[in-house]
Amino acid sequence: MAKKGEKYSPDPSIHMSKMNVVIPFSPDVPCDSSGQRMWWAFLASSMVTFFGGLFIILLWRTLKYLWTVCCHCNAKKKDVHRITTGDGIKRTDKEDAAASEVGWMTSVKDWAGVMISAQTLTGRVLVVLVFVLSIGALVIYFIDSSDPIESCQNFYKDFTLQIDMAFNVFFLLYFGLRFIAANDKLWFWLEVNSVVDFFTVPPVFVSVYLNRSWLGLRFLRALRLIQFSEILQFLNILKTSNSIKLVNLCSIFISTWLTAAGFIHLVENSGDPWENFQNSQTLSYWECVYLLMVTMSTVGYGDVYAKTTLGRLFMVFFILGGLAMFARYVPEIAALILNRKKYGGSYNSTRGRKHIVVCGHITLESVSNFLKDFLHKDRDDVNVEIVFLHNISPNLELEALFKRHFTQVEFYQGSVLNPHDLARVKIESADACLILANKYCADPDAEDASNIMRVISIKNYHPKIRIITQMLQYHNKAHLLNIPSWNWKEGDDAICLAELKLGFIAQSCLAQGLSTMLANLFSMRSFIKIEEDTWQKYYLEGVANEMYTEYLSSAFVGLSFPVICELCYVKLKLLLIAIEHKSDQRESSTLINPGNHVKMQEGTLGFFIASDAKEVKRALFYCKACHDDITDPKRIKKCGCKKSKTPAYKRMRLACCFDRRRSKWERSCMPVIVRCNLDSPHRDIPLSALSVNDCSATLRASKNSYNGYIKSIEEDQQTALSPKKKQRNGGMRNSPNSSPKITRHDPLLIPGSEQIETMDENIKKYDSTGMFHWCPSKDIEKVILTRSEAAMTVLSGHVVVCIFGDVKSALIGLRNFVMPLRASNFHYHELKHIVFVGSLEYLKREWETLHNFPKLSILPGTPLSRADLRAVNINLCDMCVILSANQNNIDDASLQDKECILASLNIKSMQFDDSIGVLQANSQGFTPPGMDRSSPENSPVHGLVRQTSVTTGANIPIITELAPLAKQGKKVPVISFSQDKSSGTSIQMITELVNDSNVQFLDQDDDDDPDTELYLTQPFACGTAFAVSVLDSLMSATYFNDNILTLIRTLVTGGATPELEGLLAEENALRGGYSTPQTLANRDRCRVAQLALYDGPFADLGDGGCYGDLFCKALKTYNMLCFGIYRLRDAHLNTQSQCTKRYVITNPPYAFELVPSDLIFCLMQFDHNAGQSRTSLSHSSHSSHSSSKKSSSVHSIQTTNRANRVKSRDSRDKQKKDMVYR
Repeated sequence: MAKKGEKYSPDPSIHMSKMNVVIPFSPDVPCDSSGQRMWWAFLASSMVTFFGGLFIILLWRTLKYLWTVCCHCNAKKKDVHRITTGDGIKRTDKEDAAASEVGWMTSVKDWAGVMISAQTLTGRVLVVLVFVLSIGALVIYFIDSSDPIESCQNFYKDFTLQIDMAFNVFFLLYFGLRFIAANDKLWFWLEVNSVVDFFTVPPVFVSVYLNRSWLGLRFLRALRLIQFSEILQFLNILKTSNSIKLVNLCSIFISTWLTAAGFIHLVENSGDPWENFQNSQTLSYWECVYLLMVTMSTVGYGDVYAKTTLGRLFMVFFILGGLAMFARYVPEIAALILNRKKYGGSYNSTRGRKHIVVCGHITLESVSNFLKDFLHKDRDDVNVEIVFLHNISPNLELEALFKRHFTQVEFYQGSVLNPHDLARVKIESADACLILANKYCADPDAEDASNIMRVISIKNYHPKIRIITQMLQYHNKAHLLNIPSWNWKEGDDAICLAELKLGFIAQSCLAQGLSTMLANLFSMRSFIKIEEDTWQKYYLEGVANEMYTEYLSSAFVGLSFPVICELCYVKLKLLLIAIEHKSDQRESSTLINPGNHVKMQEGTLGFFIASDAKEVKRALFYCKACHDDITDPKRIKKCGCKKSKTPAYKRMRLACCFDRRRSKWERSCMPVIVRCNLDSPHRDIPLSALSVNDCSATLRASKNSYNGYIKSIEEDQQTALSPKKKQRNGGMRNSPNSSPKITRHDPLLIPGSEQIETMDENIKKYDSTGMFHWCPSKDIEKVILTRSEAAMTVLSGHVVVCIFGDVKSALIGLRNFVMPLRASNFHYHELKHIVFVGSLEYLKREWETLHNFPKLSILPGTPLSRADLRAVNINLCDMCVILSANQNNIDDASLQDKECILASLNIKSMQFDDSIGVLQANSQGFTPPGMDRSSPENSPVHGLVRQTSVTTGANIPIITELAPLAKQGKKVPVISFSQDKSSGTSIQMITELVNDSNVQFLDQDDDDDPDTELYLTQPFACGTAFAVSVLDSLMSATYFNDNILTLIRTLVTGGATPELEGLLAEENALRGGYSTPQTLANRDRCRVAQLALYDGPFADLGDGGCYGDLFCKALKTYNMLCFGIYRLRDAHLNTQSQCTKRYVITNPPYAFELVPSDLIFCLMQFDHNAGQSRTSLSHSSHSSHSSSKKSSSVHSIQTTNRANRVKSRDSRDKQKKDMVYR
């Protein structure tokens, strides 16, 4: 372009002064020969389009308004005319018909609206296409920005101009659709996208007409990037709120940045119009982008800056908005990106490695307790990855814990209520999902509701996933049964903390210390070796034992449970306590110490107590041919013998105890084909025809053969004992339970008259399942005692429950405490009376679930009142339980258990009069409320009568001085099993704690460190304290073996089953039922008891005998399975000590030495004869050495000669050497 006043030069490139603008052109391009700039033409086309259309819209609205006003006035006149002429009805109908017809304009408008709203596939394609073409037009602008602002272009030869023209034609058509579909044309004309079209589409057509190209305002296409998030949502790429927010922030920031850079590029390369464009400078578009970034960030290096007045004026206003946008958007974008990278990803499963998802209450305490047990070294190689999912990011401590276990633990932020988050953690391929509960929440029902919703969400996403969830309240378990895909048979389990906690405490009322033993069994503890001869040494040796399951070897098939149990204990150094037995209907059930009548089947699962999972493998690898002569159990490895199926004739012989050497009449119960095949062992017989149950049915069908079968069992049991052991058992010959054939009864075989005699219809009733004692519902007023009435009724051998709660407290479910104490495997006279001491308002709320249980009384008051405690004779109770229903929202954790600690210390500091001991020594007692066997209507005080109870050895307090041993010069301690309790420290007590560290306040004479773990403290080891935190281990134990939870629940709940839970979910109360042979058969199950060694047939083993000898003798003679010792704390000192505290020893070794004061934990068979005679295996007569009351949880056995217990150690050692296991 030539200067003004100079002549045109045909040279295509003319060098001008610095401030002149060069417009390159070719001679063959018809361009302006004078070199005049035509930017105004391009800008004018956009302005005319915008303002012209705006003027037309405003003019149309004005005319429409005037027409509407005029028509409104004419309509009023016509209405008046219609009324006067009377023909208004017909005209109105015509107008309504015309209004009902939809015009073509309306149809076109609706069609256009559907096309641009992305409601259909065509609409979505159109919207995405417009966005893509807009980005394409922006890319063409980036390419053309390297050229001068204005240049001559030939449309037919410029490829980019042709493409840009095609894009803008499409934008023009799309603009028409948007215009037609718009309801408000004025607002549509002023939209951002419309303004972009006004300043980008018309200049392209002007370019074709003038053969010129002007960059102009084509940079406005960058504003289309604002719709980027909408496009991604249409394509289902963005689904989460964080991702949508991140894309929105980025698109707004980038589009504003690029648009502002385009304006600076235009004005700086063009110059100011009023300066005749002489102050321009050459800046590339990307230099302008850099300038805008350093301007927004307020850095401003000064290397690039605006020279034009328009550019500087724009920068003044832009820096205000740009700085605010930069300070707001950039940190938020950074936070979203960093947070997403840390915990917002997805889990990538490893091939050959399972993973579980853990959610719910994720805190440092809950996670550390879970990982400590789940990843314990005593388990087999745990090839499971743990994925935690929580909606709150972990704190620094929890994050450090995850990093320490980074090889097996991953954390993702999200919620199980969100299906997208469930997909991120691959819940569909997870092995299980574990849901943790907040045990310390203020509202347990709300916490359970949250976990139930988590279960619903997970099951809705993947119905087949196995879920193990913690529940706080027992009554909330019923809601899980409403979930269609919830199936406990497929592995779904709900661990109810209240049910198990109260069940553990209830079992401690029957055998104190059992709660500690069971808690240690399902918790993974490392072995801690102590050299000093202290009580901690023996306690920690037992703590190292855990509960495992393993399938039994085929070598055990056909043997009875006691025989296998003895073989495992003596030979394999394993303690077998239960098996999973399949009935005739092939239904599996867990049988605890089932007795002689159950024969082992192929593939039977056994429950073992051992210190390591590898030790339990011995039960699977045991082979009689290879391992029969091995004495070291560590040498029992998998042998090379082929596990061939046992021939049918051998299974028949093992299952039915037949031998080919027996006479024909002894085999008469067998089918003919079986008897023939006994002489031809190579001939196979189908297994279905020779099952154990068929053998049993065949045996019962023949009376003679049945008698011979019983006789053979007796002979086998007698030959299994050495002659010296027979001599030891001589004192048991007159016991009604001495014969193994009547230690375990089948109620279906009891004659009908005997069944009727075992059931008193007026008193002894059971629920519909036959698992619990039941009585008609009673009003709470009938069981309430005043303080004076309680004092008049001398309570003895009862259970006192001190409970803190008020009308606002959450219910803890006392039914779970009462049910184990009302199990039907106790006879009615063996039931301990339960007295609740606490707020009447709270107990009224609990009474709805308690009114069907017998022998309950309530003393309204407070456990902190000594007068109330003395009224219920707390010094004569078998157990005092301290519970709290108050949920204390206190920041100081030490104050959470203040009521329970104060009540415990209050009881221990009480002193009692010793006069009641004389009464007990005379074997006199009074029946507490509900224990009388007469008519309640004849009772003077709320249906009660004061009646002399028949006192047995189970409820006589005994102080044994062991005079025979003292005469021989042996040092023996003075053993007090249950003193007269002149001091509150001698009262057997168990206290529930919320915070583990508060256990240090229960015993003032212990030296426990405040940081000591709960299981290492003296109160927990002695069974006088229990915290719900010990139940956390059940989550991982249940995952690895769901049978463990079944066994624990069977032991502690007294017989609760899934069927019973379904019944309680329907009625929320036990329903009474008639006694039938089937319901009576449910009574025939084991229960936990404590066996005393100070007297009875085991007295000879009590003084220095071996625990293994006791184990074998109790198992062979009485089918009692021993599994632990409850020993005096100072028994190992061999000094006269008055300390009555005891501690738990789990599964002692065979050679463990016994002392006379030991109490033995055992699984005792149900005694049918005890219901007819008070003197039985579990209850002995009054000992001549008794001087006070003995706890009813301790069971002694009648003996004939106490002097037999004194034997020399040498003779006993000789007997051990002579003993040969058979």
